[in-house]
Amino acid sequence: MKLTTAGESHGKALVAIIEGLPAHLKIEVEAINGALALRQSGFGRGGRQKIEKDQVEILTGVRDCETLGSPVTLCIYNKDFANWENCMSAGSCDKAAMAKKALTKVRPGHADLTGMQKFAQTDARNVLERASARETAIRVAAGEVYRAYLAALGVEIGGYVREVCGVKDEGVYAFDELKAAKTTELGMLNPAIEAAAKEKIARLKAAGDTAGGAVEIRVRGLKSGFGSVMTYGEKLDARLAGALMSIQAVKGVEIGAGFSVACVCGSEVHDEISYTREKGFYRETNRAGGIEGGMSNGEELVLRLAMKPIPTLMHGLKTVDYLSKESVVAASERSDVCAIFALEIIAEAVVAEVLANAVAQRLGGDTMAEVTSRYALLP
Repeated sequence: MKLTTAGESHGKALVAIIEGLPAHLKIEVEAINGALALRQSGFGRGGRQKIEKDQVEILTGVRDCETLGSPVTLCIYNKDFANWENCMSAGSCDKAAMAKKALTKVRPGHADLTGMQKFAQTDARNVLERASARETAIRVAAGEVYRAYLAALGVEIGGYVREVCGVKDEGVYAFDELKAAKTTELGMLNPAIEAAAKEKIARLKAAGDTAGGAVEIRVRGLKSGFGSVMTYGEKLDARLAGALMSIQAVKGVEIGAGFSVACVCGSEVHDEISYTREKGFYRETNRAGGIEGGMSNGEELVLRLAMKPIPTLMHGLKTVDYLSKESVVAASERSDVCAIFALEIIAEAVVAEVLANAVAQRLGGDTMAEVTSRYALLP
């Protein structure tokens, strides 16, 4: 499978093309739109979410709610484009409007400065429009298509928010408990901790500051052997980490026990193996996070992501104007105070894409019947 996305934050639309999907995969537009609504929700979101009410339109590759085997094209139209058309159109733009919207007071933590230097631009708008996390809306839409593919095999993906700017939830939760996270304002599972996190976000908003955090993603039902030990490019953990790091503002990924393995000895890290006729091979613990040697081992996948605070601050940091080279305060664009709930939804979509590709690479199949029958034969 192959996913290609395109579109700018204030452009006409965001588009995704998915190649390689088998025929007869059922696609529910309502499920995609439900995920898009979740991505836009969460305590601490900004004004853009009041403008956009993301809805997907399927342009190609699906008929009567089933894939045809041809490329599937998804589209989300940006409602805010109506306010930016005179300076974001693909045709001739109003030069005065372009100058008014130009950004040269480059923002620390953003792609502004490096992107302007790399692509020989004099306006960061030509960089930040694509660098914006608005792009993740179409990745979430595509992720729901991949989730449907995995769900047909009995593979489930869930997650929750573990931390917001130092307010931590260190609880241990069963997979079925994760569903409740989608019904809360911050995606957290402990009400008292979520209340403390909301108070922290409110204080930061009042101060013109922003917050990051951490989320945990879990996968249940993936059989062993997906990914490969034979080449580094096929390792499942490497593919997951790389894809998750591609999400805007993510600065760290760990799998299973993650960085804590550096602090203890081997006997406290590695999962001992058992066998019964009923269960087959299994592990009593899951410190490996469901991946050994770059391959899924049949246990739950456990991944955690760290998100940096949003770099657009209402009280801008010190910077330099790209054109005048004078010291200035960084430009302020409309933004969120905290988007950690959105990150959890986006991360699930990205994990779904990686796993669907790993399954398709191993099993092939032109139809969903072929895929499901081959998956059923695996130990």
